[in-house]
Amino acid sequence: MNQELTSISAHRASYERRFQRVIDYVHENLERDLDLNVLADIACMSPYHWHRIYQAFCGESLAGTVKRLRLQRAAGLLAKTEQSIEQIAQACAYPNVQSFTRIFSSVYGMPPARYRKEGSHTQFYSPQHLRSDTMFTVEIKEVPAMCLLALPHHGDYMGIGQAFDQLQGLAASRQLFGPHSRSIGIYLDDPSLVEEAKLRSWACLTVSPEQQANQAQSPLQAYDIAAATCAVLHYQGPYSDMHAAYEWLFGVWLPASGYEAADVAVYEEYLNDPRETAPLDLRTDIYLALRTN
Repeated sequence: MNQELTSISAHRASYERRFQRVIDYVHENLERDLDLNVLADIACMSPYHWHRIYQAFCGESLAGTVKRLRLQRAAGLLAKTEQSIEQIAQACAYPNVQSFTRIFSSVYGMPPARYRKEGSHTQFYSPQHLRSDTMFTVEIKEVPAMCLLALPHHGDYMGIGQAFDQLQGLAASRQLFGPHSRSIGIYLDDPSLVEEAKLRSWACLTVSPEQQANQAQSPLQAYDIAAATCAVLHYQGPYSDMHAAYEWLFGVWLPASGYEAADVAVYEEYLNDPRETAPLDLRTDIYLALRTN
């Protein structure tokens, strides 16, 4: 019996490693033509069955993954850089500006040039937000402790999706999802103070204490969040625009709130699934622990 369990565990670990190779390759080569047969070869799987296995593990088609990641990259470049629309289209592997504009508009609800000027990232810098904190709901909550399984991520926070995609496959492989599972991102460093390459974060899934004890095996690690009083900002919109919400939370809300931030990492809870939800409809709660004495 023990030999049988060991064999099953080894087989599962083999699948996990192969899917990690594919996930890494996709995230690192979004500007290239991602041929399905090449990816099947990277996974050491039959091209005939590869697509079906990927969708079962990751919850979306490979084409859906590539489209989602390319458009997330494009939205981030539009919001944070002055690159031309043509340069961004090329960086995200679209053959021309016309096809990029059509696909971006279908997902983000407006063409790229308009998104750059009017997208959700711009609302945080309107004159109104300097006078009022009613633009967003910030709720003070007593948050209980949480047990997590986590994957580390190093570098640009916008790249943490790579760790979450790996976590999705691992959780499916190990049957960790339950009715009360929560997706949590923990961000340890201030990106205005730490260079991008050295930023540290964690992609996490809430689990029971028993699951944490049994499944904290490489590459997953145990991570605990202590109970705390938190300010919770309810944000809706693309992940690529969320940096502006942090500017508002720390620069406008916190100084006027009468609270002090605790010396604890900020974390985010992702309330719906980016594989199934339009970017404008994504909902995220940003948790800022507060000092209570």
